[in-house]
Amino acid sequence: MLKHTPLNAKHREAGAKLVDFSGWEMPIHYGSQIEEHHVVRRDAGMFDVSHMLPVDIKGEGARAFLRTLVANNVDKLQTTGKALYSCMLHEGGGVVDDLIIYYMTESWFRIVVNAGCADKDIAWMEAQRNQLAPDLQILPRRELAMIAVQGPNAAAKLWQALPGSEGLTRPMKPFTAVLVGDMFVARTGYTGEDGFEIMLPAKAASFFWQALLEAGVKPCGLGARDTLRLEAGMNLFGQDMDEKTTPLESGLAWTVDLKSERDFIGKDALLRLPRERQLVGLLLRDKGVLRAHQPVHTAHGAGEITSGSFSPTLNVSIALARVPAGVLSGDTLEVEIRDKRLRATVVKYPFVRNGKALIEP
Repeated sequence: MLKHTPLNAKHREAGAKLVDFSGWEMPIHYGSQIEEHHVVRRDAGMFDVSHMLPVDIKGEGARAFLRTLVANNVDKLQTTGKALYSCMLHEGGGVVDDLIIYYMTESWFRIVVNAGCADKDIAWMEAQRNQLAPDLQILPRRELAMIAVQGPNAAAKLWQALPGSEGLTRPMKPFTAVLVGDMFVARTGYTGEDGFEIMLPAKAASFFWQALLEAGVKPCGLGARDTLRLEAGMNLFGQDMDEKTTPLESGLAWTVDLKSERDFIGKDALLRLPRERQLVGLLLRDKGVLRAHQPVHTAHGAGEITSGSFSPTLNVSIALARVPAGVLSGDTLEVEIRDKRLRATVVKYPFVRNGKALIEP
């Protein structure tokens, strides 16, 4: 049986098309995926992301535990509310999951993990905790709902829906969080636009969703969220990275700290393994649509599309692809689509950020 978020009734009320997403019944769209995509780029849209799981790490030694658990260095987190994106690796260097870590106090860090990985992640964290810091608490916060408000007008409309919040949230820089009453408000997102991700008690989620609706924020589904994140060059776990690929093969070298003496799970493997593959952006030059798992043919060997779609902002098909390390930006390669080889250009991603096209179609 599919799990339901606290906002399931609101989605049904709005006529959303609901689908199975990692065991959760979630809205794929409310009518037009493309319109929802554009509203986030041009105005403000909101997403129910309550299927994702906040996990609190509490107790003495929380920082030391996270220094070993993740590939990025939590010592960068010195200011209350500061956030850090990182991958959690296994000993072979593959990605267990990608996540965001928020620093609140030396004895309280909050991690947000992906829906499809939540049970696996908790088990992995607990296994490492039992070896490294047995007294540390790992607390899944399933009683919290999570709503993302994204777009150039996200802040103004959030302040309208949540009176009294402007003073606390206006000064926020990207990748920071603040407590607003019983809400945990983070200036983060998965769309390439300004915005917020708000964690709040599940019992209050429907009321807050309604307040956002009345402030003019449009509900958006997972379909638009996927095209938005692809345009923004953001990885999706299970497609652009997984337990068989390292962050260095997934365009995530910037999230890995190999310079400090700090040891972390998977570090030895990353230092030892050859870097034979890389993640690149593709822009399709012929008529068609790029999709995950399509074969890629290059002068340096074979590759594969990891994420692909039509870009509503650029009006052309784009993709992320894992290809041999010798492939360079500007190269022309071929993508095999329905037994035909179509031309694509290798480009640096992101494709779109803050409503602006960064690539010439």
